[in-house]
Amino acid sequence: MRWSGLLLVLILAGCAEVEKQVEVKVEPESPVVLEKTESVEPKLKSSTLKYLANRNLKPQPTRPLNVRSKCSYRDAIGTTTKLDLLVKEAVVKNFDAQVTIKGYGSCRFNLKEFEQVEKLPQALLKHKKESGCLVRMWEQGPKVTVAFNSCAKSCEGQAFDYLWPIVVEAKSGRCY
Repeated sequence: MRWSGLLLVLILAGCAEVEKQVEVKVEPESPVVLEKTESVEPKLKSSTLKYLANRNLKPQPTRPLNVRSKCSYRDAIGTTTKLDLLVKEAVVKNFDAQVTIKGYGSCRFNLKEFEQVEKLPQALLKHKKESGCLVRMWEQGPKVTVAFNSCAKSCEGQAFDYLWPIVVEAKSGRCY
């Protein structure tokens, strides 16, 4: 009985008529005059942009990065992070990071192995020997993020596959 009811609904849905949409043709010879009555906002196509349009979001200001941190942190799964970082007016003065990931190995990064190639909008360090290995540092609200890209050779084992960015609280220098 249930299947026959479903079949009946599907047959009726297939027979339903759909309204035809009227096509409007504009002749290229007739001039079109638009009167400005209201400000027209652009229509946003994606739902993400629609959501962001009604928010009071402001862009992060582009300013030289200043942060000092000498911290160590151990998380719940046993990952140990040690960081010694000093950045003044977007110039990286000291950078020494060691991340040991339990069961996978460790990664080590030292400023001596890198050269700074950019200051703004992010401090960007490029490895002198490993092509593609980059360390990016940027401010995001009250925190500074230190992220690693394509630096598997700076790690032993499979540690780089599990390496997350290091986040530092700019005011206190605490990391996690």
